[in-house]
Amino acid sequence: MEEKTAISFAKVAAKYDNGPEILTDVSFNISGGGFYFLSGASGAGKTTLLRLIYQLHKPSHGQIKLFGKITNDMTRDEITQIRQKMAIVFQEYSLLSHLSVFDNVALPLRVRGVAEVKIKKLVAKVLDWVGLGKYADANPKALSGGQQQRVSVARAIIVQPSILLADEPTGNLDDENASRLMELFIQMNKMFGTTIILATHSKKIMDTYKFPVIKVENHRISFTSTAAEQPKAETTKIWKGPKPQSYFSELSKQFDDIGNA
Repeated sequence: MEEKTAISFAKVAAKYDNGPEILTDVSFNISGGGFYFLSGASGAGKTTLLRLIYQLHKPSHGQIKLFGKITNDMTRDEITQIRQKMAIVFQEYSLLSHLSVFDNVALPLRVRGVAEVKIKKLVAKVLDWVGLGKYADANPKALSGGQQQRVSVARAIIVQPSILLADEPTGNLDDENASRLMELFIQMNKMFGTTIILATHSKKIMDTYKFPVIKVENHRISFTSTAAEQPKAETTKIWKGPKPQSYFSELSKQFDDIGNA
């Protein structure tokens, strides 16, 4: 995959209303296809950084570029278009309680005008992979917190985003399901070239999956210099279910025309 800058910050600062700056003088470039952990104490600014990237919050100073385009003065329609290349998984799930699990996951495909026949197949496949196939008709409120998180992840990954932002996606999961989601994210990164930034407090996950770390501290960010390494096989074979490679091989074939749908 040709290396291109997916996310670029130049002297970016951010605050809410008239409060103090959460982030100050933040500058970095992230190439397409990278996988990064996002680390820092609670309240340090991790979620703010993700919101800035996803264009849910505007910087108070500085310039943000996504896919080479300056976002500061984008219109609402232009922001909507650029968001279609991204997906975000929030800590609070952000599921719609008046829709079923199936319809929550199908929503971003329907917004893109994908045919219902294809939607049915894709949603069934991704729900099976995250272990929620039998809950397709359930209301999200009837699920546990961990199950709702998996629905949120399924909804995000089903659009094959170029950038995936995840805010503590494994925080409410046991080791088996956390491993399952990590393997899925890794395969997205490998097979689709998805740029992934995954916020986590888990030292265990960061020690197991040795990807570079973006650390937020004292209103600024720093990067580890360690090159990303794929986790060793013996440390990641916790999940005994369907192999993510098979899932993504099949899914990628069906995604061929979704981007232009």
